[in-house]
Amino acid sequence: MEEQHKQAQCLLQAFWRTFTALPDYTTLVHLSIQTEPGKVIWETTRPLPYRMRQEVEEEVQAMLALGVIEPSQSEWRSPVVSVPKPDGTRRICIDFRQVNAISRFNAYPMPRVDELLGRLGEAQFITTLNLSKGYWQIPLDYTSKEKTAFATPSGLYQFTRMPFGLHGAPATFQQLMDRLLRSHQAYVVAYLDDVVIYSHHWEDHLERTALRSLQQAGLTANPKKCCIGWQEAMYLGYIIGKGRVRPLVEKVQALGACPPPTTKHQVQQFLGLAGYYQRFIPQFASITAPLTGLLTKNSPQRVQWSQNCEDAFQTFQTCLCQQPVLYSPDFDWGFILHTDALEVGLGAVLSQDVDGDDNPVLYLSRKLFPHEKNYAVIETEALAVKWACGALRYYLLGAPFTLVTDHAPPPMVNKNEK
Repeated sequence: MEEQHKQAQCLLQAFWRTFTALPDYTTLVHLSIQTEPGKVIWETTRPLPYRMRQEVEEEVQAMLALGVIEPSQSEWRSPVVSVPKPDGTRRICIDFRQVNAISRFNAYPMPRVDELLGRLGEAQFITTLNLSKGYWQIPLDYTSKEKTAFATPSGLYQFTRMPFGLHGAPATFQQLMDRLLRSHQAYVVAYLDDVVIYSHHWEDHLERTALRSLQQAGLTANPKKCCIGWQEAMYLGYIIGKGRVRPLVEKVQALGACPPPTTKHQVQQFLGLAGYYQRFIPQFASITAPLTGLLTKNSPQRVQWSQNCEDAFQTFQTCLCQQPVLYSPDFDWGFILHTDALEVGLGAVLSQDVDGDDNPVLYLSRKLFPHEKNYAVIETEALAVKWACGALRYYLLGAPFTLVTDHAPPPMVNKNEK
C-alpha cells in the first residue's frame, strides 16, 4: 500500500498542470448558440434580495478574474438566479429558458448511468476525476457571447465560456469527452465532467491513464474532488468498487430521516429521490403504489395520508436503510432472471451465480396498468417475463441466462453479510 501511495503521488506530480482547482479551457470545441433569425431575448430584471447582493457581486468579480465573463453591450438580457450550493455558498445561474426556446437543440446522446455502472465490472482499482468547473472549460464562439448577457446590480455582463442552463451545453460537453476518451474506452467511462478510470490490477491502472489526453486538450481536474487508485469511490450518487455498487450513505440517511410528506409536491420530491435508488429495492413499484396513487390528477394538493401510505413509506425506508448491495455484472458469465407478478405490479431481479451465491445485479419493477389488472394469473406472469426481457435487453441479448418465474426474489444483500 505504501508503494502504491508513492506511485500515485508521482502520477500527480507528473500531471501537476492538470490537477488544479482553476478551470483552463480547450481549443478543440466551442459552443455555438444557433437561434431563430431576427429574434432577441430581453427580459425584465428580477430584484435580488438585499442580503444576496454582496455574494452575487463577489461571484461576478471572481468570474471576471477567471475570464469566464466580460462586460457586455449586448441587446440580449436574461435574469439572474442565485442558487445555494451544498457547502453553504451560492452559485450564480442564469435563467436561459427564453433563449433555449428559440435555440436549436443538440441531440447528441447522453450515456445511461446503468450502462456506465455495468461497464465497471470487477474493477479493483478506481480513479475518479472531476473537472474543475467543467462547463467553463469550453469557450463560446464570438457570435454566441452576446446571447448569454445577464444583468446584475453592477452592470451587464456576458459569458466567454459555456454557462450552465443552456440546453445545448450538456451535449456539447459529452461530445467532447467521448471524443477525447475514445481511445481509452476499454477502461474509462465519463458522464459529463465525471470521469472514472478502472482496472483489475494496480500495474495496469498506472498505465491506463487518460490524464495525458485531458492535458493535451487543455482541461484541468479539481484535486480536492479526485481519487487516485482507490478500491472504492463515489460516482454519480453511488459508491462503486470491488465489483459492488451501493447507495450513498448521506442520501440513505436523508431518505431515512425524511418526515411523511403532506403535499403532492412533497410526495413528488420524495419519490424523485427514492426512484434514483429503486434498482436496490425489490418490488419498488408495488411498495410505493399507495404513494404514487396520491399524485392522480383529481387528488387534492393536501394529501390524505392513509395507513397504507404510512406502511409503504416505512417499508421503503426500512429496505433502503438495510444498506443494500448490488454487484457489477460480469458479461463473461451467464445471468439468472427472476420474474414475479403481484396484484399491483410486476417485479424482476437480474442476478449471477458466483461460487454458489446468487448475487443481485439490479431489481426492476413497475405498476400494472388498469387493464392489466384484469389479466388471468398466467397472463400476468407471462407479461412479467416479456416486460423484464425487454427492459433488460442490454444485459440479456446474446448472453446465456436462466429464467425463473413465479418465484420470490432473492433477499437483499446486506454489505455486512459478505
